[in-house]
Amino acid sequence: MPDETSLTLTPEQTQSLLNLRDLWSSLDGGTVSLGLHQKGVDMRIGIDIASLTLKQQVDTIILVAGDSDFVPAAKMARREGIEFILDPLWQEVNADLFEHIDGLQSGLPKPGTRTPPQE
Repeated sequence: MPDETSLTLTPEQTQSLLNLRDLWSSLDGGTVSLGLHQKGVDMRIGIDIASLTLKQQVDTIILVAGDSDFVPAAKMARREGIEFILDPLWQEVNADLFEHIDGLQSGLPKPGTRTPPQE
């Protein structure tokens, strides 16, 4: 026979539990996701940068990103004499990454601005 357990809750605790139950019930596979896949992409890009650098296959690397995940790769490339240009797609650049780049340039027009028609 299973043990019976009783629990005494205040009205606030009861409401909090009911709110959590409702939140839990509303979650589905499209609501919650882990960002693990993205970190794998960042790691592979960092490994590619290191490989290109150490094999001396490039003179310049242009990275389209802006977060600090790439600081070690950028630092290594510059230390090995590779020019490291960053295109953050008009997003704010992490200060740690900014310290380890040679140039900052966005190759696309800033969102919300019009570009002249091509002739």
